[in-house]
Order: sequence, then structure tokens, then C-alpha cells
Amino acid sequence: MNLIKNSGGAILLGLLAASASATDIATLRNGFTIRHESRAPLGVTTRLFLTSDGSSFVDVPTAEIIQIEHDLSPPPVPKQEPASVDPAPGQTAAGPTVPAPVNASPQLAVPPATSPVDVSRVINEASGRYQLDPDLVNSVIRAESGFKVHAISPKGAQGLMQLMPQTANKLGVPNAFDPAANVDGGTRYLRELLEKYNYDLIKALAAYNAGPQRVEQYGGVPPYRETRHYVASIVRDFNRKKLAQQKAATAAAPKPQTQKPTQPRKQAKSATTPKPVPAPVNTQTTAKKMTPPTGN
Repeated sequence: MNLIKNSGGAILLGLLAASASATDIATLRNGFTIRHESRAPLGVTTRLFLTSDGSSFVDVPTAEIIQIEHDLSPPPVPKQEPASVDPAPGQTAAGPTVPAPVNASPQLAVPPATSPVDVSRVINEASGRYQLDPDLVNSVIRAESGFKVHAISPKGAQGLMQLMPQTANKLGVPNAFDPAANVDGGTRYLRELLEKYNYDLIKALAAYNAGPQRVEQYGGVPPYRETRHYVASIVRDFNRKKLAQQKAATAAAPKPQTQKPTQPRKQAKSATTPKPVPAPVNTQTTAKKMTPPTGN
């Protein structure tokens, strides 16, 4: 899988063409497996539907598939939630209410607005440093934050590439709301994940969203609706960009000019051209053959 900068075309993996009535596992040549609900042939590629309603899917080359088999693993056990009990007056579900300290600061303080930043330039520079296709980084940012510099997720991920505080600290990003630092750290982290999974884009994206430990636990994309939708949306956006680039390049390429074949010119008969003359008859040989034999 070619994800290095200036890569040619749209990426990705592979499957057989058929429709599945239950959850199946597609095993690829590189050892990666993809759980899917159904599949459909699309020429040389096969579309794997990651959800039963068909909202999330991945298109992969059919030639890369080794086998498809039913998923016989038991479904994950849902986490048991404690029964809800109406709290008594003056209490919350976690216990008595405690007034917040007067000088308490919010857990995540969004920095004030700064001067506009050329996000496109930042992405191109970071992609060049870590030898990734800038279109891939753009697709990840679109799925993560929608290009919002000060985005904060409900789980606490921050900035354009939605770095968790511990991840940002590990990557040496002091301010996740600094676009240049955030994109540099997120792009470097994505490159590390690609190297970790031998440039398997699907695994790397799943690990970026759900964490490497979940990918190792399930041997691929975890069975989380959010993660599957996340991976499929990035793959679709990245492929869409590459297909558009290929069409634009084909349209801009100069078309070869076809020249009409030239008819050979007929040579005019010349009055001085001698007519063919038959070969002379060998009179001696003829005479010899015609002379009757003489007697003794």
C-alpha cells in the first residue's frame, strides 16, 4: 500500500464478490482481517459494508483477498450499567452535592482566538516532514475536527487532529490548540501507527481513533460503530480526492492528433517508357530439339 508522499492513486485492500447474510471475516494477503456485514462486487474491487444498514463501507481490490469465512467469535459482552436510582434532595447520583471552589478553573480552557493560520500550508509542511500524502492528512482532519482549530471532543481530545492530553504530552505538543504543533504531532503519530502496522492504513486509522490496544485486542478494526464509521469516512474521502485528481490529469493531458493516411500518388504513364519485351528464344536449342534423328 503506497501512502508515501506523491503516491499515485487511491488506496486500498481486497475482497471476493458476493453477498453475505451474516457477519463474515475477510482475510487479506497482508494478514489483515476485516469484519463486515455484507459485500458487493464493483468491477475489480469489492465493497465491504461494515454496518448492517450500509452506511459505512470500505472499497478494496478483490485480488488481495485470500478467504472469506463466517465470524464464529462470540460477540463482546456489553458493559453492565448500575441501576439508576433517583437521588435524594440535595444529592446527585454520585453523592451529596459539594459547591465548587470559588477560584476553581475549568478542566479544559480554550485559548483566546489567535490570528488566522494557513491550515493548508501547515498540513503540507507536516506531510513533507513525515513523508505522508497531504490528502490523507486532510481527510483525517476533516473526520476528526472538521478543520476547527479549537475543537474539543466530549472525551477531551483537542485541536485539529483531536489529540488526547496524554498523547499530546507524549508527542511533545505543549499546546494542542496551536495548529502547527497539533498537525505536526498528529501527523507524526499517524506515521508511527502506519509503521507499527506495516503501512496497513485501515489498522492505523482504527488505532488513531480507538487506540492501538483495541486494534490488537480484536485483530483489526474494533467492533465499535464509531470507529468503523470513522475509518470508512476517511477512506471514502481520500479515494474521492484521488479519483478526482486522476480525472483532472486525464482531461488535461494533450490528446494525440490523428493524421489522415496519405494516398500514394499514381505515376503518370510516360510516352518514352518502353513496353516489356518477351525473352528471346534460344534458336539453337530449339533447332536441336526439332532435328529428327538420322539412321545409320
